[in-house]
Amino acid sequence: MRKSCFPKCMLARVTGLLQIILGSLVIVVSMSSLFRFYSAGFFSPNDDLCRHLYSIKDVFEGFDAKALSDRVEEVLTKLETLQYKLESVVQEMEKNKDEIAKATIFKFGYKKFLKEEVIQPLYKAHISLRQIRLPKVEEIRNTTMKEDPLINSFVIEEIRKYITPKQNRFGKINIYGTERIYNTIGHACVLMKKDLEEYMDYDIASYCKDDWNLAQKLMISGCDPLPRRRCLTRASKLYLKPYPINESLWKLPDGRNVRWSNYQCRNFECLSSKNPKRGFTKCIGCFEMEKEKLKWISSNGSLPIDFLITDVLSVKPGEIRIGLDYGIGTGTFAARMRENNVTIVSTALNLGAPFNEMIALRGLLPLYVTLNQRLPFFDNTMDLIHTMGFMDGWIDLQLLDFILFDWDRVLRPGGLLWVDRFFCNKKDLDDYMYMFLQFRYKKHKWVISPKSKEEVFLSALLEKPPRSL
Repeated sequence: MRKSCFPKCMLARVTGLLQIILGSLVIVVSMSSLFRFYSAGFFSPNDDLCRHLYSIKDVFEGFDAKALSDRVEEVLTKLETLQYKLESVVQEMEKNKDEIAKATIFKFGYKKFLKEEVIQPLYKAHISLRQIRLPKVEEIRNTTMKEDPLINSFVIEEIRKYITPKQNRFGKINIYGTERIYNTIGHACVLMKKDLEEYMDYDIASYCKDDWNLAQKLMISGCDPLPRRRCLTRASKLYLKPYPINESLWKLPDGRNVRWSNYQCRNFECLSSKNPKRGFTKCIGCFEMEKEKLKWISSNGSLPIDFLITDVLSVKPGEIRIGLDYGIGTGTFAARMRENNVTIVSTALNLGAPFNEMIALRGLLPLYVTLNQRLPFFDNTMDLIHTMGFMDGWIDLQLLDFILFDWDRVLRPGGLLWVDRFFCNKKDLDDYMYMFLQFRYKKHKWVISPKSKEEVFLSALLEKPPRSL
């Protein structure tokens, strides 16, 4: 009996073990299925379920829903304002219906009201709605063309045409290795929508408005780079040929070569430091050539912080050929360096005076950039960067950090950074010194001198290390 029972007991044990294993597998599969159902949204509200099942998320990927919402809100506001005006006019007409019946000019006034207060706002609202771009589904797949960034943020057609990607003709790959070109604008342009739309509201191929000051306002406020425009820039009415290069460096240009309409002064003589209404406060005396001639070459009456160009060039004899002057001025540093066979690009903004025009009329090269912008030079290309009079103790430390790292990027190994008369409050000096010393440049010159009771000057000549990694 014991022998006949043994096979039966073994069979029962094996069967029980298999049942336990199969049961465990069933539990695991069930839990996995429940988890997948939950992830797919079957236990979520109906909208979420539809989103998962029909890939709504994919359809709207890359689409600027906020811009669409803002545009619709803008149109609704226009319609609401128009409705309020119409209701107000109807009520006014009802009160004065006897006088209106006797009036002879009512029809003309009514026509003008309809044109300016009804038809034009309705047309603008209609155009705004027409210009909203919705995602386009490609064939039968649940994917879309990537929405053009910022396209629904603007009404003016020229802005929309500019920021729309330009597909290469015949589907070819361009010299950059891409299928299309993206024109760029600064991200802060969206915050200055009205100003940008005013700037881009012009007749194509006609003359541009004399609004460079609006363009500069946009640039300084972060709408940089600005979009290109398809209109003809205005020049001065009596433009004369500039002086030859052997005269232009140290001669005040002819004022007829500048458009003065957006300045307080109307000629170069008005920009004298003696005139309290000259329209600018930085770089006083920059338009007086007799004073400019003495800079960086004469040690008479100068402070220890004033380095001479000959002393700086002697640090790296024959090696300084090209450089950047990052500051505010009329190009005098570049003129002096040109006399030493060094080519300098001078950054300039027209802060109350025609600094860019002055530099160009002297036969030098102005670079119209703001602090907001990355320098348009490739890495390790500049022999020298000189800065004076623009970045002082007002500048935020983190902003200065980004700027200095950008200078380090374009300065070549062995290149020189010339910090000229940087000034700040005494209590902030340690912070700014750290900013300049963090790159571990070699110190050729380093001078601190008092400017006033509370402020100090810092001048330095630093050399970028090799870093050949």
